[in-house]
Amino acid sequence: MVGAGFGGLYALHKYREQGLSVRVFEAAPDVGGTWYFNRYPGARCDVESVDYCFSFSDELQQEWTWTEKYATQTEILAYLNWVADRLDLRSGITFNTRVISARLDEVSLRWTITTDTGEVVQSRFFVLATGPLSAAMTPEFNGLDTFGGEIYHTAHWPHEGVDFTGKRVGVIGTGSSGVQSIPIIAKQADQLYVFQRTPNYSVPAGNRPLSAEEIADVKANYAERRRMSWRSGGGSPHVAHPKLTMELSPEERRAAFEERWQLGGVLFSKTFTDQMTDLEANEEARKFYEEKVRAVIDDPAVAELLIPNDHPIGTKRICTDDNYFQTFNRPNVKLVSVRKTPIESFDQTGVNTSDAHYDLDVVVMATGFDAMTGALAKIEIVGRGGETLTEDWSNGPRTYLGLGVDAFPNLFLVSGPGAPAVLANMVLHAEAHINWIADAIRYLDEHGYAAIEATSDAVDNWIAECNQRAEATLFPKANSWYLGANVPGKPRVFMLFIGGFAVYLDIINEVADAGYKGFELIKVP
Repeated sequence: MVGAGFGGLYALHKYREQGLSVRVFEAAPDVGGTWYFNRYPGARCDVESVDYCFSFSDELQQEWTWTEKYATQTEILAYLNWVADRLDLRSGITFNTRVISARLDEVSLRWTITTDTGEVVQSRFFVLATGPLSAAMTPEFNGLDTFGGEIYHTAHWPHEGVDFTGKRVGVIGTGSSGVQSIPIIAKQADQLYVFQRTPNYSVPAGNRPLSAEEIADVKANYAERRRMSWRSGGGSPHVAHPKLTMELSPEERRAAFEERWQLGGVLFSKTFTDQMTDLEANEEARKFYEEKVRAVIDDPAVAELLIPNDHPIGTKRICTDDNYFQTFNRPNVKLVSVRKTPIESFDQTGVNTSDAHYDLDVVVMATGFDAMTGALAKIEIVGRGGETLTEDWSNGPRTYLGLGVDAFPNLFLVSGPGAPAVLANMVLHAEAHINWIADAIRYLDEHGYAAIEATSDAVDNWIAECNQRAEATLFPKANSWYLGANVPGKPRVFMLFIGGFAVYLDIINEVADAGYKGFELIKVP
């Protein structure tokens, strides 16, 4: 197993319970995965805290109490540490250890795993719970190494925090981590420059403390809340409006958008079921959104730069914020469009764009991730015929169900490409994958099989199905990280299953019930 975030922790617990011998390797010094590393100011989950936690144990659900509607990174990490201690998981995890290679023995169908500490272990199964957002990216800016000030990346934030008081700060990037951190940095910094290439849609989070009554109600009704989540499109108990967008009068439509806006968060894009498939419906949501945002920005020219106009709303993941747009009304905050005036270089004292120099003491890289495949590409994974996974995926990731890869028997992915992944509640998604893999291993053992391997036809057909489903939506109209568009040279392939969480679960369960249709089950003589 690689990774000790939500997926890795549950896998260790689940597979131990099944009587399997499990080793987990984690590059960080402790548990948490993405929530260990991403400690930047304002880091917070955009799925409600009472849903973004393990469902497999009602004891855990009842014992832990969340304090806010949307949990901070600090609270999520505290929760994961509590789970690790509560279930005695640390003894199965080797920390500060990065897996650098995994090589298949084609005769025994076992994997030889090598770590950066020199340890070599052999295993029958190789499970990758590396996380879709764990390979941080820093663009190759000219002269970055000559900058004399401090440089931080939001995904590798110092544990002791950073004090911006009295400093001139530049934040590069206005994706989720930029949107969350900029309002907090602006309150401390003497001067803040925000360097924006692409504006993003962001909706107020509507975060607030949870009352004792709300907590009691959730805990009393967790079974039904989880049932709704497992049968939903995104892994949370959201229910869209029963009618389609244009079936309502303008007044009724506005009231529905307003209600969802006041609730806050990313689910604004799911107010109506047709928002992500019908351009006219999407445009209604976009117009409402634009009116809301323009109303809180003092300078119309700044508003023009901050409101996206190059993709339908929701086709990139909507950010959630706490007074993000209002931050640009502050006298110490300046927005710099690097689409209009690109960053050309860094020097000792700051940043040079095509038309100006900005003196800086601190640079914050909020430049995102090589999503879905970046962490996997850092491991040399060698399958049949000596081919590496990176070579196999040179034209885009190839998986069957987001779980298996042809020519890589007994290798399993957790929440990777070809699955709903980041389009769903990642905790329930990880549980679903871990459970499916556990059942597959049990099936192999009960029927005398040594290995399970996706067939090439099944992989090809699954890629075609994922593409076909994506093309039936508005998602391909955005140049998003769902397609790898933020990584120079990365193939433009829509990497997710977009048909919905419940639909996906039905598909993978049908495959299992049919004796693992699309997989070859192998006996070693």
